[in-house]
Parts: sequence; structure tokens; C-alpha cells
Amino acid sequence: MNKQRLFLFIPLAIFVLLGVLFWRGLSLDPNEMPSALLNKPVPAFELPVISAPENPQGLMTANQDMLKGEVSLLNVWATWCLPCKQELPFFNTLKAQGVKIYGVNYKDDPAEAQRWLSEFHNPFVFSVLDADGRLGVNLGVFGYPETYVVDKQGVIRYKHIGEMDAQIWEKTIKPIFDSLN
Repeated sequence: MNKQRLFLFIPLAIFVLLGVLFWRGLSLDPNEMPSALLNKPVPAFELPVISAPENPQGLMTANQDMLKGEVSLLNVWATWCLPCKQELPFFNTLKAQGVKIYGVNYKDDPAEAQRWLSEFHNPFVFSVLDADGRLGVNLGVFGYPETYVVDKQGVIRYKHIGEMDAQIWEKTIKPIFDSLN
């Protein structure tokens, strides 16, 4: 008889456990997903550079070694991503302040990406076309836009998921950026 009564409490125990897990899940910030690439080099790539009038170097292809030498931002963007478009004015502000920003155009139409960069004032030193999404996968991209802080040795030091704005820059990313300089 005691065992039968004990079995009656199993559904209650399961319900309480699920409630605790649900409560814990609500307190997590989905933008603070850990990155497997933190403190590791930017993955190797050799990709075409999107042609745009703002590409003064006339680069045809670019690779991860071109990110070395100074602290920079690496931004994954696409023309079909509304937050990507919304963060461009702020990236142009950072560019005017001397911040080097490199782009990864993710699974996009090259002509549309070129038009977009021309129309919205290209903030990137260069932007590569990741047509098949391999670099995005190697970076662990799962939300758009995503921005990485890359140190002088080409090592990823921070990952931000979502739109970048002045508040996020000042509060979170600029202190990291400045400490690496």
C-alpha cells in the first residue's frame, strides 16, 4: 500500500522539476550564447570580395590573415536581414572614428549585396561573399547579424548576437575593443 501512495507523488515531482527548469530557462539571455571560437583564430577562408566602389584596394579575394595587425570587428550580414540594415548607420559612425570593420555577406545574391553596400555607404574595409555559408557555419553563426571582436593576431575575443548600436558598443564591446588595443 505504501508503494502505491509513493507512485502517486511521481507526477507531482516531475511537474515541480519541470517548473524549476522552465523558471531557470526564462532567466537566461538568448544573446549570451557561448561561442566555441572564443580565444581561437578566425576560421580559415579564401572568399571573393564583393565589388563595390568603396573597395579602394581592388581586392578580388580575401582570407583570414588579412584580419591580422589591428583590433577589428567582423560582422556577418545579409541584405535580407532587417537588423543588418538598421545597424549600418552606426557602423558608418564607427568607421568614421577609425574602427576597422570587415564583413561576411552570408548566403546572399552578389548583385544585391553590391547594390546594398553602394546604397547604404559601405562601412567595411572589405566584405567577402560567403555564398555557400561555409564560413558562417565555421564561425558558428545562428542569428543575424553577428559581430565578432578580433584581436591583432586574428583571434576571436568576443561574439555579439543581434543588432549593434551605440549603447551596446559603449557598454559592452568598446571596453573589450579598447583593452585589446
